[in-house]
Amino acid sequence: MKDVPVIKTVRIPSVTDEVIAPSDDTAAAIRALAERHHVTYVETANDVLAHHFTRLAGDDVEFDDTERLLIALQRAGHISRADAVLLQAAYLRQAKL
Repeated sequence: MKDVPVIKTVRIPSVTDEVIAPSDDTAAAIRALAERHHVTYVETANDVLAHHFTRLAGDDVEFDDTERLLIALQRAGHISRADAVLLQAAYLRQAKL
């Protein structure tokens, strides 16, 4: 019988491990991360098009400055899409409080 290789999984820490703790101010952490990497949001033609599509579909969504920074951080390669989603969820959860 052949030996089946054992695959070990290693968890790679993400930016959310570094930035987010339950008691933290997520918006401040996002701003600090953007500042540390010298990242600002610049609206692109595709952003404008996406905004018009969502508006015409009846889902007029407006991102605030903090959410725009998340987009900029992801575009610049400083956070992954998964980290952006986790950070946005934490930010929105704290904004409701």
